[in-house]
Amino acid sequence: MKKKKQKPPIPIIQNSHFLIDSHCHLDMPSYEGELDAILAKAKTCGVHSIISIGIDEKSSLAAVELAKKHSMVKATVGVHPHDVEQIDGGTYERLRMLITSNREYIVGYGEIGLDYVKKYANPDVQKSAFRDQLEMAKELKLPVVIHDRDAHQDTLEILTQTGPFPNRGVMHCFSGDLILAKKVIDLGFLISIPGVVTFKNGRALQDVATHTPLDALILETDGPFLAPVPWRGKRNEPCYLPYTAEKI
Repeated sequence: MKKKKQKPPIPIIQNSHFLIDSHCHLDMPSYEGELDAILAKAKTCGVHSIISIGIDEKSSLAAVELAKKHSMVKATVGVHPHDVEQIDGGTYERLRMLITSNREYIVGYGEIGLDYVKKYANPDVQKSAFRDQLEMAKELKLPVVIHDRDAHQDTLEILTQTGPFPNRGVMHCFSGDLILAKKVIDLGFLISIPGVVTFKNGRALQDVATHTPLDALILETDGPFLAPVPWRGKRNEPCYLPYTAEKI
């Protein structure tokens, strides 16, 4: 009987107690009932802090509540491009109140942006909501977390039109090329590298990571999605962040 191949151990990264998972969806159902264990495991793997990302009102509130409960968790607040058609006349005011009354737990506004792959929402509605939320983030002096899938030109155009961004921001799960990376860095943004960089078909992202200054890069899991090799296809979680760090 053929033996099951063992997964390599989680890498030990020098100074790994400074690792930060800059983008994870800790409120999602795949973590339900296991979150305490997941956070404890992350600590043993050297992950110092995790940012739980809001994608709509419900998840934004959940992210804030998680940050209140767990000292290693911080939150962001915002409406994802998939969900912008749910925005009503009171959405932004409710988000504003959530932010201003919980500022010590919130480190960014997002994830916001454009997604032309699945088009859950009309692109024109996405662009309008993107502009509105960028302006609110600037008003509230928060960094922005940008989602950009197959919308590089429009994303860059809107960021250029609505900038500058004194509090900067992050290009989450970066999927562009080195030329785009240089342009968004010039706008003051950081490039966030997910587990895709460990994939065999992740050569474009590997090229970006290789040729971008380290001080312009940050790491993310995007958990529970995009688990790095050797866990590709499985539930991703913060303790797998060292695989991405090692690849870079």
